[in-house]
Amino acid sequence: MFISRDIFHLVRAALLLTCLAGAAASGSALAADAMHEMTKGSPRLELGSSALFAPDGSLLAAARQGDHVMIYRSADQGRTWSAPSVVNTQAEAISADGENWPKIALATDGGLLVSWTHPLAKPYSGEIRLARSDDGIHFAAPVTVHQDKAVITHRFESLLPLPDNRVILAWVDKRDLEAATAGKIPYRGAAIYAAISTDGGRSFQPEKKVADHSCECCRIAAAVDRDGSPVLMWRQVFAPNERDHALTRIKPDGTAEAVLRATYDHWRIDACPHHGPSLTIDAKGVRHAVWFNQKDGEGRVFYGRLENSTEINVDGQRTVGGPRAAHADIAAAGGKLAIAWKEFDGERTQLRVMVSSNDGKSFDELKLAATEGASDQPRVIRRKDKLFVFWRTEKEGFGLFPTP
Repeated sequence: MFISRDIFHLVRAALLLTCLAGAAASGSALAADAMHEMTKGSPRLELGSSALFAPDGSLLAAARQGDHVMIYRSADQGRTWSAPSVVNTQAEAISADGENWPKIALATDGGLLVSWTHPLAKPYSGEIRLARSDDGIHFAAPVTVHQDKAVITHRFESLLPLPDNRVILAWVDKRDLEAATAGKIPYRGAAIYAAISTDGGRSFQPEKKVADHSCECCRIAAAVDRDGSPVLMWRQVFAPNERDHALTRIKPDGTAEAVLRATYDHWRIDACPHHGPSLTIDAKGVRHAVWFNQKDGEGRVFYGRLENSTEINVDGQRTVGGPRAAHADIAAAGGKLAIAWKEFDGERTQLRVMVSSNDGKSFDELKLAATEGASDQPRVIRRKDKLFVFWRTEKEGFGLFPTP
């Protein structure tokens, strides 16, 4: 569903959200939980999906079909697809829109992992679920990753395989908000929690809190540092209400190192923009990120290198695309860096990419595709030293596009 420009300007006038008009595919960034009430009754396509290359070179995609997550396979880089296999044989509700889609990953031992958020009956509540397949086809029954079983927000999970067959899942969690509300204590936003598996996703240790005061509905970015440690980046609500980004490394015991401010755009807004960041760490250990913020009164997508020190400095910050750019993703491989995003041109949503061969100091930009219907967020995926963009659209279906 595309959101009309008139509706967009109404929303922006009310909430100071800028430049999100055309990004409008299912789940495009509009606001905090309460903003969903504005679109009730409107049809919404849930196109959220993810993809990776298997060791044999085949392309695997995870997507929702009804009350099941399905795995689709292609042996010819997305030109044709085999009949899908079912991940969860027992039907359950599954989130697959905007910032909250089924994730797919490979554990170190080759196990295929699929995670998703299972919405519960209470609005905006959910559970983080994960299923593992040893052979890539038949999946064990999914497990709920967290031990907290309260009917509250456990949503917007991020799945990241680590060395030594470890796996980490991080998500947005409102247990601390619920406790603060019950005690009549002020509390900004939600929190980030994470759980670690040491056996390739078969079981998980008790979850631990990463940080208080996260934004409520933005995806969490995750990347593996050069020493194998997971690095998380998310939108944080800095006092009193600046929605910039924070970053931390997770220690082997699952606790967080120092939580550092990662961006400094000082966007003051009392709503969630549904527009999380993306992070990649290249072979040299340089952290490259893309994010959406309002800066100097204008909402834009930004790129920057997050210099690693006792506090983070953003080097080389620059805008990505035009004023309607949205939902950028980033990855590094083979000495190159690729940023993909979608951007509405007034008639169609374009898929665009910027590629750098000099560590993000300069980029070449080009258009990869366009669609007239709804679309998912693009994902930059890796096959050995090559980078591709995976994009699902309402009319064209799954698409794979090589980067230069």
